[in-house]
Amino acid sequence: MRNQFRLGVDAGGTFTDFVLAEQNGRIHLFKSPSTPHDGTVAIAHGLQQISEKFQRSVADIVQNCDLCINGTTVALNALIELKGVKVGLLATAGHEDSIEIRLGHKEEGYRYDASYPPAPQLAPRELRFGVGGRMLADGSEHTPLNEDDILKAIEVFKREGVKSVAISFVWAIRNPAHEQRARALIQQHLPDVFVCCGHEVYPQIREYTRTSTTLVNAYLSPVMAAYVRKIDQYFRDLGAVQPVRYFQSNGGLAVGEVMRERAVNAINSGPASAPQAGLFIAAPFGIDNVITVDMGGTSFDITLAKGGQTSLNRDIDFLRNRIGVPMIHVETLGAGGGSIAHINTFGMLEVGPQSAGANPGPACYGKGGELPTVTDANMALGYLKPNAVLGQSVTLDAARANTAIETHIAAPLGIDLAHAAYGISAIVNQNMANGIRRITIEQGYDPRDFALICAGGAAGMHIIALAEEMGIAKILVPKFASCLCAFGQIISDVKYTYLATETMLMQHDADLSSLNATLARLEQEGRQRLLADGFADDDIVIERSMEMRYLGQIHECTVQVPGGTVDAALLDDILAAFHARHEALFTYAEPDNPVELVNVEVAVSGKVSKPQIPQLPHARSDVREAKTGVRNMIFNADYTWYSTPVYDGTRLAAGHHIHGPALIEEPTTTIVIKPGWQAHLHQSGTYLLTKV
Repeated sequence: MRNQFRLGVDAGGTFTDFVLAEQNGRIHLFKSPSTPHDGTVAIAHGLQQISEKFQRSVADIVQNCDLCINGTTVALNALIELKGVKVGLLATAGHEDSIEIRLGHKEEGYRYDASYPPAPQLAPRELRFGVGGRMLADGSEHTPLNEDDILKAIEVFKREGVKSVAISFVWAIRNPAHEQRARALIQQHLPDVFVCCGHEVYPQIREYTRTSTTLVNAYLSPVMAAYVRKIDQYFRDLGAVQPVRYFQSNGGLAVGEVMRERAVNAINSGPASAPQAGLFIAAPFGIDNVITVDMGGTSFDITLAKGGQTSLNRDIDFLRNRIGVPMIHVETLGAGGGSIAHINTFGMLEVGPQSAGANPGPACYGKGGELPTVTDANMALGYLKPNAVLGQSVTLDAARANTAIETHIAAPLGIDLAHAAYGISAIVNQNMANGIRRITIEQGYDPRDFALICAGGAAGMHIIALAEEMGIAKILVPKFASCLCAFGQIISDVKYTYLATETMLMQHDADLSSLNATLARLEQEGRQRLLADGFADDDIVIERSMEMRYLGQIHECTVQVPGGTVDAALLDDILAAFHARHEALFTYAEPDNPVELVNVEVAVSGKVSKPQIPQLPHARSDVREAKTGVRNMIFNADYTWYSTPVYDGTRLAAGHHIHGPALIEEPTTTIVIKPGWQAHLHQSGTYLLTKV
């Protein structure tokens, strides 16, 4: 039968996760160690596992997928490791150093630290060139383009082996003629070099943000293009019916053709699917405020959705690079299962951000790692089963975990093994709680108004401790928590985001014709793109947002606004939404002050059919029949060892209740139920954790 499956692949720092959804709704999880040098190797390993489970060839599995979706950290890793291509920059004369001046900005916490090093430059000074010529804010040409400046830069680019060029001229968003001519000259003289222009990558006001975003895109796009071509060809060779879809930072899918040109849209490709998955998990419980936390082997990612709407970031500093395009707000910490515990120069215990990664991994993996990690601490606390097998390739060794903690933490600090292991766990929990505060309290949200969604193979062992720290009363842990982001991909829609600058005072006597024309143009562009992708009109959904500020302010608030023609009545609704959002963020509003519109955004989505998850059968047996044994565990700072029952999650059914202390072992995740908490397995296959 054609289109029997849908495949989601999420390449993380330690493991690559696979979710295969059958047409009847059954979900299957697989894991393979990540292979950063060549993503197709990990994909091949995962597909082989799928092939063996279904007793069908890999080609047959792929050919029977309606969609194959890939979330990747390729762009992110290239930016982290500064392994993009050699890139040059053409900027309006006098602005070639704005990328290094950075508006005089220094990161929070380092503003007055003269020793804090400057941000690394993706385009070094010798590859940044000022070009004569100037457009004005009204789109008129003030000074003609100096093509000789461009030709001189091209000679240097050719001599230095530049592989990519970013072009960002002042007010090109009003008139792109100079940028278009510069691109034509580069393509004429350097036909093999990738070129991108600011008016296309980030067509909104703010010269520094646009230049930085365009430069990041130029730096990463050739790397992303090589990856996409390889993945696309791999699936084509297997006979894939549909082109591979790639997950974007805006929370939607796109074809490889788009991703090759806009790598900046893939920086948060993996974790960006988490909030959509979290909302899907929470829907049967009537919950639409969710904080999704994903703790894998390398990192801890936090996302938020309020009232069913995911939280987007714009104009942010990401790895010390200003990026303007909308990205799902993901707070990422170096706090995964592989995060290394160490004693700093002050003799204090720290955890992360360094990670043991996939190789050699935690000490308990037995792959050569000797340094203690969070996973080793969880093993020493009794949460992990000795000799358990992870991802069909790792067998956990408790003795190695204990030795690493004793040697590197306990003995140097003069404490016993239990205190050292609990200390590692407590510190990483506090690091993660601080990350949750940044995405909630610092953004005007009260975490107590949200449910906590558990994702990632390691999160289940820390989730209750995090909820206690944040005052959160409800926790949801799906059975496929370890592959939640890959699941989020298979339930996500195709999505394209269109931006424009439209400055005006939002007042009743304002001429709204230009604003309505801009919105109509952006919506039509998106609609035509989705129609070309094969979507019908009924499958297309359009969402709008506007960036506004009180007149005289420097920074804007982003507000979701309803569709339709903007008239006086809708204008009142937009202003009311702005005042409410401003008050939520800054604790005050000034409804009598004039409001200025700066930027508009239109998100156009093509709705993709969602798999229907089958309901679990109701319990017909006593929960004690799922009990597999007892292990001693520590849960609190009193260091008391609790004799804790262990349950096999595959033998639990809908309606089963488990009271803590307890431990539930699912095939790809472990859930710690602390004393004073309880777990109820819902028929949707999700555990609801609440206080007794």
